[in-house]
Amino acid sequence: MNDLPDCSCTDNKNDFMPADSWRILRIMSEFVESFDTMSHYKEMLVSVFGSARTKENNEDYISARDLGSRLVKAGYGVITGGGPGIMEAASRGAFEAGGSSIGLNIELPMEQNPNKYQTKSLFFRYFFVRKVCFLKYSTAIIVYPGGFGTLDELSEVLTMVQTGKINMIPIIFVDKKFWGGVVDWFKNTLAAEGMIDEKDLDLFQLVDTAEDAVAYLQECHRYGRRGTVRS
Repeated sequence: MNDLPDCSCTDNKNDFMPADSWRILRIMSEFVESFDTMSHYKEMLVSVFGSARTKENNEDYISARDLGSRLVKAGYGVITGGGPGIMEAASRGAFEAGGSSIGLNIELPMEQNPNKYQTKSLFFRYFFVRKVCFLKYSTAIIVYPGGFGTLDELSEVLTMVQTGKINMIPIIFVDKKFWGGVVDWFKNTLAAEGMIDEKDLDLFQLVDTAEDAVAYLQECHRYGRRGTVRS
């Protein structure tokens, strides 16, 4: 007697074609809308990643808000995931400084409502389209403490830069206490066991403050929008 659920499917593959075809069109529409919108920004854009759960009175929130303001005053625009926490803080700082605050929104359990500090809001159904939009239009990535989502975004950008799938851009971790253990693991485990090269440890910079992050970023971009890490 078979107690397993009925997992049978039709032998006619054409039964699946309408749904899949419309899904492809929806994916295309997200690419077209986001690319068309983002391509109009003339200033260099910086993506800020971090936890949606960070509260307004948290030191990281305060720092990310300061970062958003400093980035705008330095001539940059800010891209975030559009949600609460660190994303709200960076958006808020940029908005209050009178600059571009672009939110790439996606509906998630911790991010039901877009934050109110976005000068432009885009909405995505598909994570991978949203990730492409982040990386295609960012001249730097700044990463604050966060959870699985932040780690996912961080791993994506490190992999893309490491493998040369995107141009090398500054990748900056803010908060040495939080990221120190991760960086030590990169060095003492991944590099030591040959999972990454020693030179891969130069793909990112670890800082403690928003001021340090912007200073390092400006040093990297001294020779243009595709500036890289310092040797």
